[in-house]
Amino acid sequence: MTKRRIIVGISGATGFEYGVKALQLLKPMDIEVHLVVSKGAELTRSLETAYTKSDVEALADVVHQIGNIGASIASGSFQTLGMLIAPCSMRSLAAIANNMADNLLTRAADVVLKERRRLVLMARETPLNLGHLRNMQWVTEMGGIIFPPVPALYQKPQSIDDVITHSVGRALDLFGLEVPKLPRWGSE
Repeated sequence: MTKRRIIVGISGATGFEYGVKALQLLKPMDIEVHLVVSKGAELTRSLETAYTKSDVEALADVVHQIGNIGASIASGSFQTLGMLIAPCSMRSLAAIANNMADNLLTRAADVVLKERRRLVLMARETPLNLGHLRNMQWVTEMGGIIFPPVPALYQKPQSIDDVITHSVGRALDLFGLEVPKLPRWGSE
């Protein structure tokens, strides 16, 4: 792969800020960021944040529409490091676990899995029912990584942004992408 690329998906679970933080942390890196936002995420954005759709889209290099199944990220020949879905709703998780590529977000995730690339799902739901847990198991068995954004309190966060930044930074670690100055256990 000549150009490093990553796909960021934002689905409709609470925690739209996780997706925005991923885009913000990726912006200064030498990596092309492809963004796809679900219809549910659009609603969540308007309910949870003051960001406009254009604010969010400006953080990505390429923005794909959720209904565009013919987009580059829907093909395995389009090389990427993989895909981060932040946050990942239980609806998107279920579609991915059951190979229901019914929109571009779930199709891109399906492609990432079939190509044996990295898929990281920042699953946002609590409590979990047995269906959620089974879907997480199936995605894990297919090679995906379930990464609930659980706060790391050892870093003594001073703000919600500290908690979100640390969770997203740790998720980006899984792609070999290092976030500068991310607090780590055992480091000063």
